[in-house]
Amino acid sequence: MRNVLSVDVEDYFQVEAFAGQVTCGQWPSFAPRVERNTGRILDLFARHGTKATFFILGWIAERFPHLVQEIAACGHEIACHGFAHQLLPRLTPEQFRADIRQAKDVLSGLSNHPITGYRAPSFSIVQKTLWAFDILAEEGFKIDSSVFPVHHDFYGIPEAPRSPYWRTTPAGNAIFEFPPSTVRILNSNIGIAGGGYLRFAPYFLTRRGVRYINQVEKQPAMVYFHPWEIDPDQPRIRASLRSRLRHYTNLTSMEQKLAMLLRDFRFDTLSRVCAQLAVYQAGL
Repeated sequence: MRNVLSVDVEDYFQVEAFAGQVTCGQWPSFAPRVERNTGRILDLFARHGTKATFFILGWIAERFPHLVQEIAACGHEIACHGFAHQLLPRLTPEQFRADIRQAKDVLSGLSNHPITGYRAPSFSIVQKTLWAFDILAEEGFKIDSSVFPVHHDFYGIPEAPRSPYWRTTPAGNAIFEFPPSTVRILNSNIGIAGGGYLRFAPYFLTRRGVRYINQVEKQPAMVYFHPWEIDPDQPRIRASLRSRLRHYTNLTSMEQKLAMLLRDFRFDTLSRVCAQLAVYQAGL
């Protein structure tokens, strides 16, 4: 079974954990590391013959257009992560539309391909921002990966389906949702194989979870991570202990965990994996 491999392309100073310390207006004052780290990721994927979906911030694409072009030239899928990494609850519907439209225009122009996949910053499509789905559909997006079926202080709709599914919006639009992977433990959904969940957990637990999703639930898994997560030498930002623990824990072991995942499982882009799903085909 082919699973989805995805990369949220943002730099270390753009994450929500540091939003209280670093504003969007301050981003240009930080030394970027996203080019080097994304290059290492492309090399890792090439060694394993793996293709992935890169959800790229429009802000990154504008400043490093050659990076988007290199990702596309390597045969990977380009998708949208919004423009300025603003969580949806902080935006009006009009501001959200402008944000994704600006990012999509930049990304499609650089990749010479239509942009049909979207992931909200910090998975911030939650109960009070479900209005975003109609806007995504109206702006031409077909597949979303923003609804995390977990409890979390930043994000999550715990009661949402754990497997890929079609979502019908209030206006009658349809968009295909591929949620980040979880396992069900003691009546709760626990995230696996992505971001901090992947960095914090011993690899054998990640492998067991992905195998369970593939072999028992007969579903593809979704792996996601960020370029800064393979960069233990990144500059440290002063923040709360909680934020620092979330961001800096196990950066040194992340690249090895990714290599083991690529060794143990098969991966492909989001759109190609979706195209092979019966539930996706049934809704077309």
